[in-house]
Amino acid sequence: MKKKNKDMEFIKQKMDITFSLRRMEIVEMEPMVSEVLERWPGLFLEEQTSDITSHRRQVAVEGLPIFLRENTEKLFSRCLATDADDKQVKGIKMGVLTVLDDDDDTVINIALVLEETIVLKDIPDTPTALAYLFGLLYALNMEFPKDIKYTCETIQHIFMEMSTNCSQRVRSFKTKLLNQ
Repeated sequence: MKKKNKDMEFIKQKMDITFSLRRMEIVEMEPMVSEVLERWPGLFLEEQTSDITSHRRQVAVEGLPIFLRENTEKLFSRCLATDADDKQVKGIKMGVLTVLDDDDDTVINIALVLEETIVLKDIPDTPTALAYLFGLLYALNMEFPKDIKYTCETIQHIFMEMSTNCSQRVRSFKTKLLNQ
């Protein structure tokens, strides 16, 4: 940690290995933050927290249709890398496609699908894919599919603040969010 040019991969490996030890020490001893900073300086690197933030953002976005009582599979699809191209996009009018490795289910690619055609690939994460999707929907003057209407309306109205009119379901959801 004292080196000017840090080997972040090496630090990440060591931080992963020592996670349970750090957790036990912090829970049992309840040290001051300054003590933790001195003992575990790698914990305070941005690289150690960014994955959590990204994961939370992705889970929140993918869980949105559940809160709005819509089917998540209408907007977020998954397939294996070895699936045939036509099978990967079959039936997807509009959505985010996550391509998984056959062996360990790690994400290989995130793509956007419009009218059963992959229009963008190699998107870094799901929230970014949704932002691209909304940009394309506006550029192509496409309407939201009826089966994910409330999810799209929520993203448009609450997250992107692009509209003042919204349905009662979306207003209710916004009220719940604000009261948390």
